[in-house]
Amino acid sequence: MTNSRLIGPHLQVFFADYLSRQKRLSPHTINSYRDTFRLLLAFLRDTTRIEPSALRLEDLDAPSVLRFLDDLEQQRGNSVRSRNIRLAAIRSFFRLVVLRDPDSIGITTRVLAIPLKREDQKLVGHLTRTEIQALLAAPDRTRWGGRRDHALLLTLYNSGARVGEITTLTRGQVCFGPSTFLHLLGKGRKERTVPLWPETRQVLGAWFQELGNKAGGIAFPSARGKALSRDGVGYLLQEAIGRAIPTCPSLATKRITPHVIRHSTALHLLQAGVDIATIALWLGHESIETTHVYLETDLALKEKALAKLDPVETGLVRFTADDPLLAFLASL
Repeated sequence: MTNSRLIGPHLQVFFADYLSRQKRLSPHTINSYRDTFRLLLAFLRDTTRIEPSALRLEDLDAPSVLRFLDDLEQQRGNSVRSRNIRLAAIRSFFRLVVLRDPDSIGITTRVLAIPLKREDQKLVGHLTRTEIQALLAAPDRTRWGGRRDHALLLTLYNSGARVGEITTLTRGQVCFGPSTFLHLLGKGRKERTVPLWPETRQVLGAWFQELGNKAGGIAFPSARGKALSRDGVGYLLQEAIGRAIPTCPSLATKRITPHVIRHSTALHLLQAGVDIATIALWLGHESIETTHVYLETDLALKEKALAKLDPVETGLVRFTADDPLLAFLASL
């Protein structure tokens, strides 16, 4: 058995050199790829009884990958989107493998031929302005944790930042001055600046003054002075929702995550008349097409467009097939 056929050495190069040094992917993307292979290797160990360190490329062929993807959806309840993200990580790995081991081109070609699944295009979830206001007012600001939660949620809504950008935010990324703004590093190592409202500037200024030199510059530390995790932000958000529901019952009917707040920021900017290109820059979208989902979500905007059209006064004529083949097609 040669080392070139073992998965382990290829994975070590994949994570230690290929992703970080050659492709310069963000830490968030690398962590996502890491989680994919942790799940994949555990699945192969359970189904083949082969320990991960002994797995060979032949054990990771297209049928094995397909069984893994099916397991993600059927047993773990992952969405089609999550399934496609896992497949993208596996594809990236095999592009490296074929460079290091040309004899694996057969396995690589079959894995790369596994198609992405089409996913349903759903309207993005969002909160109304009233719901956002209730959420921001919910934390108990007589407590240290409540003041932190209020500052974090306000910054999250003001900036439309991703949760990963908020958990890693440092005080040095908040620039105070005549124009106060956040300096964010988003997906694909794209930098952007986001202006802050006077209220956000005031809240953050008071919060940073309270922190002093604690937590090593982290903007929103945990009680232990460490950076909050994604789950930590999700937990404090759910705590705020629970406190806000008595004054805003509609919050109880929605599934709310930090990303829903990001969606709400985008939709509220759109409703305020901000053009779609500016919103794309605000959110750090690579393509303006990504931002178009908010146009699809805003029913009021569609109603305004509809009001500009004159109603059709003539009756519509229903199509009637005059040929047996056309009649067959019409019946489908």
